[in-house]
Amino acid sequence: MKFLFLCTGNSCRSILSEVLFNHSAPTGWQAYSAGSKPTGQVHPVTLKTLENLGLSTANLSSKSIADCEHYQPDVVITVCDQAAQEACPLYLGEAIKAHWGLSDPSHLDLPEAEKLDAFLLTVGHIRKRLDALFRLDINRLTRSELITEINKISHIG
Repeated sequence: MKFLFLCTGNSCRSILSEVLFNHSAPTGWQAYSAGSKPTGQVHPVTLKTLENLGLSTANLSSKSIADCEHYQPDVVITVCDQAAQEACPLYLGEAIKAHWGLSDPSHLDLPEAEKLDAFLLTVGHIRKRLDALFRLDINRLTRSELITEINKISHIG
């Protein structure tokens, strides 16, 4: 099963989601990430956070939605923060779509130690949601039930 995590800049939340997903996903599941207006680089604190967690940052890049057209995901999850009036990317393919809004720690004007803590808080939210996703018995769910369950996960904080 292929997942695509989308946000605006593809430098923080969607990258964190991609890496955390691929690190813990069941066999046969894979994630990719992209942005509607990619920054062109992965945020340095994103890289530092992942490295501090012992996760590989090799081959990570800030990509556009157009860069992943060949990927053909089964599920697309936007992670932008609608509460902050952030425009979420639109994906028009046939994939299941869900929104798992996350605040963007990369825009916080904080000392580095506090910023790292904010990134770790975001990592915690992502991990809780991924744990719930990985517990779903997707082989026993209809497409409609799967859409409902994936969308329910957005309320896990």
